[in-house]
Amino acid sequence: MRMYAARPGGRRYHPVLERLSVPTSGTVALLAGGVLAMGLGGLGELHSGGLAYVAYLGLCAILGGFSRPRAAPLIGLAAWLCCNAFAEHRHGELGWAGPWPEGSHFAMFTATALLVALPTTLPRRTVRVARLRLDQLG
Repeated sequence: MRMYAARPGGRRYHPVLERLSVPTSGTVALLAGGVLAMGLGGLGELHSGGLAYVAYLGLCAILGGFSRPRAAPLIGLAAWLCCNAFAEHRHGELGWAGPWPEGSHFAMFTATALLVALPTTLPRRTVRVARLRLDQLG
């Protein structure tokens, strides 16, 4: 069912974008991360470089726009898993470079998804109500 909403005082109706649930966002992020790894492999860019990080950051931003803010840690974790296993170590092996490098990668992916998801949860516009005096009514 597709719902529509209009801004107060406006005549145009916009479809209401329903956000993906948290488990669905994690599943989509994991599948999209695998597809992105296959695409990067086809381009010959499966190595620890800037293009792989930018591609996974873009993936987090796209998925963050369609997800709820609570899904950002799952999106970041899925992006970190795919980037670490396929882009950095190439053979599906998770490597551990220490808590600071790996934690910063995870934080970067999560923050990107969260920063894109947060503005979509804010109300579009506040409704302003003017108070009328009794002498204006009559």
